[in-house]
Amino acid sequence: MEEVRASSAWVASHSSHVTVDSEGIEKVVESVENSIPKVEWNYEGIHYFDNGPLTVQYLFVLDALNFCFWPDQELNYDDLASGLKSALENDQSVFDADRLQKYTGPELRELLKWPRPLPLEDERVRLIHEVGFELEKSFKGKASNIVESCGKSATNLVATIARHFPGFRDHTVYKGHQVFLYKRAQIFAADVWGAFKGKGYGEFDDVGSITIFADYIVPAVLQQLGVLRYSPSLADIIGANKEIGSGTEEEVELRACSIYAVEKMRDLIVKRTGKQVLSVELDLWLWAYGVSNPSLQHHRTLSIYY
Repeated sequence: MEEVRASSAWVASHSSHVTVDSEGIEKVVESVENSIPKVEWNYEGIHYFDNGPLTVQYLFVLDALNFCFWPDQELNYDDLASGLKSALENDQSVFDADRLQKYTGPELRELLKWPRPLPLEDERVRLIHEVGFELEKSFKGKASNIVESCGKSATNLVATIARHFPGFRDHTVYKGHQVFLYKRAQIFAADVWGAFKGKGYGEFDDVGSITIFADYIVPAVLQQLGVLRYSPSLADIIGANKEIGSGTEEEVELRACSIYAVEKMRDLIVKRTGKQVLSVELDLWLWAYGVSNPSLQHHRTLSIYY
């Protein structure tokens, strides 16, 4: 995850469309430094949990599909999480590796009880096939074996997932410089940590290495809080709900500058209070803030990474 931090900092220092506002960071930190809202991982009660390997399997399938909801205005993450939970409660073999390799688009919709084609449905099907194939080939069909192979290291877990599963390789090139973001691989590590409350499968000695998860919601929240500032042209594009291409300067800056800004927030909180705070905790707070403000305008990008 040091690659994520370092490359995001590089983007922030060369950014043309997004600026990280130091004064904005200070104001936000002043308002929350002694009372960062603690958000429970499953505060909405939408996730499957049985305290065993089936939960890890569920989370891996969930995070393989956790991207690009916005083209369908009625679809959101909660529909995915709760839909997969219901499917698993009805049939505990539904996420077996051999079955994951065979799902069609209509069958995936049926699992989620969704009445129409999903955004980027063909890519979702391809990625769930990829997950099933590689789980069967390298991990005896079980995502829990990925976790167990990583020696209680979230960093090793993210690296292992990126090495074995191409669909999780969330990186790009920005102004000739390779940038690493790894949103879905990191969020899987954080989900396992959060679900198991840092114990059992969720025990990671380096959970502090996880950064925030650069998506649509967090940049919009940071911009509203005054932590990020947009160029007039970017503000107009987002305000008009125009699509921003995947891998464009604007899109990479929105994501990378969000990571860099929250790392700066975390550093300042630690400096001022002496208390350790995790980026994953800040991400949960920012994300919960964002989803509770449905009028928040976010950027729109067709991407399999978030």
